[in-house]
Amino acid sequence: MTVINVEGMHCEKCVERIEKAMNEAGLDYKVSLADKTVEIDGCEHCVKTAMEILDDLGFDGEIEA
Repeated sequence: MTVINVEGMHCEKCVERIEKAMNEAGLDYKVSLADKTVEIDGCEHCVKTAMEILDDLGFDGEIEA
């Protein structure tokens, strides 16, 4: 499981936008508004895809060390 910290995720609408895009990409994920994170369960390619999705949506994602 890879955790991505998401800057700019402020409300439930942000969560909905992220969830819609992750679903369309077929990713296994969990979004937490409280923690401002997206957890990706998958390979390195899945994480890269998730980071690209966040960027395309206007969010800054940073992989937690």
